[in-house]
Amino acid sequence: MVSDSESAPQIGQMVRITKGRDAEKLGVIVSILDDRFVLVADGDKRKFDRAKRKNLIHLELLDFISLEVARSILETGRVTNGKLRYAVAKFSDEKVIALKKGDHIDG
Repeated sequence: MVSDSESAPQIGQMVRITKGRDAEKLGVIVSILDDRFVLVADGDKRKFDRAKRKNLIHLELLDFISLEVARSILETGRVTNGKLRYAVAKFSDEKVIALKKGDHIDG
């Protein structure tokens, strides 16, 4: 759940969905609609062209922003599904590697 003390969502930021059919899945914020809703895509099941509108209270904002995704959206207004899949996979891989090393990851 997002509280007022947490930072505002950013384009390219990784999120974990906490409610709904896609609960516990990872996604990337591809658009910010207003102060309450964002569009989330993962490049696999949820493509960029069919991004899911999600309420921020149903998302856990993670401390990882894909600079490639953010740069692509800011420059062209679009991002490839391959870049979205890569961002999700890179985040998942880094999390697994950190856990193997014995580090603690919040979230």
